[in-house]
Amino acid sequence: MASGPFHESEKASRFTESVIREMTRVAREHGAINLAQGFPDFAAPTELKEAAVRAIRADVNQYAVTWGSDSLRAAIGHYMQMRRGVMIDPDQQVTVCCGATEAMMSAMMGVLNEGDEVLILEPFYENYGPDGILSGAVPLFVPLGPGFRLDIDAMKRASGPRTKAVVLNTPHNPTGRVFSREELRELCAFVMERNLLLITDEIYEEILYEEEHWCPLREPGMAERTIVISGASKTFSVTGWRVGWIISPPSLTGGIRKVHDFLTVGAPAPLQEAVAEALLWPSEYYQDMLADYRERRQIMFAGLQECGFGCDEPEGAYYIMADISKWKSREESDTDFAMRLIREAGVATVPGSSFYQDPADGRHLIRFCYAKKRETLHAAVEQLRAWVAKQG
Repeated sequence: MASGPFHESEKASRFTESVIREMTRVAREHGAINLAQGFPDFAAPTELKEAAVRAIRADVNQYAVTWGSDSLRAAIGHYMQMRRGVMIDPDQQVTVCCGATEAMMSAMMGVLNEGDEVLILEPFYENYGPDGILSGAVPLFVPLGPGFRLDIDAMKRASGPRTKAVVLNTPHNPTGRVFSREELRELCAFVMERNLLLITDEIYEEILYEEEHWCPLREPGMAERTIVISGASKTFSVTGWRVGWIISPPSLTGGIRKVHDFLTVGAPAPLQEAVAEALLWPSEYYQDMLADYRERRQIMFAGLQECGFGCDEPEGAYYIMADISKWKSREESDTDFAMRLIREAGVATVPGSSFYQDPADGRHLIRFCYAKKRETLHAAVEQLRAWVAKQG
C-alpha cells in the first residue's frame, strides 16, 4: 500500500503557534528577563495555596462534576452578586473550565455554527482568531479607534447578515484600556440592534486602577445575549492552575457544557475547592492587590518613558504597549526588534504584530508585562537603560 505525506488540517494551517509562548521559550534560552508572557514571578497568596493543600489531603483528587464543583459554582454566584451586582443561577448558568482559554473555545464552539461571522476587536489577544477558526466561524477583525476606543461605526460597517457575535476584552489585553461605561453602553445598543451575542473576556476584571469593572450583564436586555468568561488566573496569581469559568444564558449553557465535557472533562478538582474559598475573601484582598499593581505599573511606565519608548499609562490589566519607532530601524520588523532586545538588553517582550491580523499594523509596537516582582522590574529597567546608553 502506497503511503503519502500527511499534512496538518486546513484549519490548523490558518494560524501560527502562539508568539507569546514562543517569546517565553526564547527568553529562557537567552536567560533574559521575561516581560513577555502574562504570568507573575511572585508567589500566589499563602491562604490560597493552603486551601489547595487541604483539599488534596482531604482526597478531593478525582473528577469533579464536569461543569464544576457545587462549591465553586456557588462561590462564583456569590462573587457575581457581591462584586458585580449581578444575580445568576450557578446551576443553570456556570460552567467551570480549564482556564479562560478553554472557556473561550468552549463558548465559541458551543454557540457558533459553520460560516457564522464573529467580530474581533483589534488589537486582540492572539487566541481569539484561532478560536473562531476552530469553531468553524469566520473571524472579522475590527480596528479600535483613536486612543484604542471602541469604534461602533466600524463594527456596523463590518457586520452583515451572517454576523453572530462580538468578542470583547476589558480590561483590554494588550493595550491596557478599560472601556468606559459610555463605550460599553453603545456597544450593547449595537449588539441588541443587530441581534448579536456578546462574548466578554473579563479575566482582568479585578485589575482596574481608577474605575470599577462594569459587567455587560448589568445592562438591560443583555443577560439573554451575553456570555461572560473569567477565571482565577490573574486575580489570584495562579495562571498554572487553569481554573476558569463561563457564565451563559441558560438557553446556551447546555451546548457549552457538552463542548467543555468532550474537550477536557473538567478542571482540577482540588484547585476548584481552593478557588471557591478565595472568591469569598473580603474586599481588602482586592485593594491590597491593586495597590501592589499600581506600584509595579509606575516602575515600568516611568522606566519605559525614560528609555524613549512611547506609551500611555495603562488603565487596567498589567501590560504596556510601547512604540519602538525611536529604536527600530526602517527595515527591521517588530519581531526582529523583540529578538534583538532579548539578545542585547536581556529583556523579553511580545512583538506588536501578534495582536493584529495584518502584521504591518503592529510593526511599530511591542508589549511589556509588569506582573513581576518589583526587583524584577527594576532590573529590567536598568538593563534597558544600559541598552539605550549603548545606542548612542
